[in-house]
Amino acid sequence: MLPAQQGYDRAITVFSPDGRLYQVEYAIETVRRGTIAVGIKTKDGVVIAVEEKPRKLQISEIAQKIFQIDDHIGVAAAGYIPDARSQVDNARFFSQSNKLIYDVPVDIETVVKHLADQCQQFTQFAGVRPFGVSLIIGGVDDDKKSQLFLSDPSGTYISYDAVAIGSGSEQVTEFLEKNYKTDISLEDASILATASIYLSSEDKEGTKHIRIAQIKSDSKQFEIISEKQVANLAKLAKEKFPAEES
Repeated sequence: MLPAQQGYDRAITVFSPDGRLYQVEYAIETVRRGTIAVGIKTKDGVVIAVEEKPRKLQISEIAQKIFQIDDHIGVAAAGYIPDARSQVDNARFFSQSNKLIYDVPVDIETVVKHLADQCQQFTQFAGVRPFGVSLIIGGVDDDKKSQLFLSDPSGTYISYDAVAIGSGSEQVTEFLEKNYKTDISLEDASILATASIYLSSEDKEGTKHIRIAQIKSDSKQFEIISEKQVANLAKLAKEKFPAEES
């Protein structure tokens, strides 16, 4: 790289001559290198799922890439996970403050916009770096409407019916486009999410590397489902999508 280009490469506040912010692009590349995360919106709620790769002797009872923001909002992350924890803490504080002030649960898009605005601010000022993480944020609003959003390090946020981020997300996105239906049930969405993780993962057996959470429309409660339930979903996924699991 030429010396004149290095300034654009290192400075977050300077556009390159071809209109790029390299540090933001590097942060997005960090997301692409993370393990897969998937979100699916259904008529009955939202499913978010991630692949986690526990090490030998690691106690892996606590999910590392799925977080609860409020009773009705969950997050799946891909990229630099410590940055995800920082954003989740921010979102929890914002959500609880909204409840204390307005006495109603916060809308999902309101939380997403707040986080995206923070990400965008971190692309404007010297002495900071962009967040190296993308978040899939899903939940159920007060009117029992399911919502699913994706935010990225640039500060962009977009609503989706189904979305995948992380390593292998292009392949998984094609799989979701092929198999997603707007009237899909929560159980079928969980099976689809499980199959999506198997599709991108090197580990085609077992379920210790799969974490799944649901927010149901009727209860509006975030819940990480048990290992036994994940094992049942994995069995159904292999039966329903045998070509993808091979």
